[in-house]
Amino acid sequence: MSEVQDKIFDIIAKEATIDRAKINPSSTLKDLQIPSLDMVQIFFAIEDHFQINLPDQSPDFDAETAGGLVTIVERLLAEKAEKEKAKAS
Repeated sequence: MSEVQDKIFDIIAKEATIDRAKINPSSTLKDLQIPSLDMVQIFFAIEDHFQINLPDQSPDFDAETAGGLVTIVERLLAEKAEKEKAKAS
């Protein structure tokens, strides 16, 4: 399990007040019974922790599964690192 996945699962568990052991990469919001309002709080917490902006409407953004959320955050972090590296050059 990556550090990003570990932290995202922690955030989901905390914000939705669910047992972290119930969360796995294929878990859907429906499986976890997370209301949309809690999901908004989860997105804000993820953005705040990782200092990124999650896309609102993107065909590449799979927020339906916990694994999809991890994938997009990891991609955004990689893009952020590349931009910072280019800026430092």
